[in-house]
Amino acid sequence: MRSRHVSTVIGASADLVYDFVSDPDNLPKWAAGLASSEVVRRGDDLLAESPMGTVTIRFVPRNTLGVVDHDVILPNGATVHNPLRVLPHPEGAEVVFTLRQLAMSDAEFDQDTRMVEEDLERLRALF
Repeated sequence: MRSRHVSTVIGASADLVYDFVSDPDNLPKWAAGLASSEVVRRGDDLLAESPMGTVTIRFVPRNTLGVVDHDVILPNGATVHNPLRVLPHPEGAEVVFTLRQLAMSDAEFDQDTRMVEEDLERLRALF
């Protein structure tokens, strides 16, 4: 299984970027690959419409380390763990998303990478 780290540098403080990224209500504004509609809360779970269908999202608790890891439970019941970090950077903040190939073909992995790059570019543009 291969991994890729996709990142972008944002000209805003890491704290400000973390606050935005860790707020589930902001997902549709930047994470189109995950949430294409308003996020609905059901207890600790978040439900969102995605290109894959309705998914359940579970974030790690808010923290001071910039960790925004989240599990996505797909419509077929499979769970995908998504490491996401907001790191201090000399120019503001760096957002790093780790992709894992898992059972994807190389073409699907490349497509998934492009979608994450587009999401991170949308996030950068919001700041």
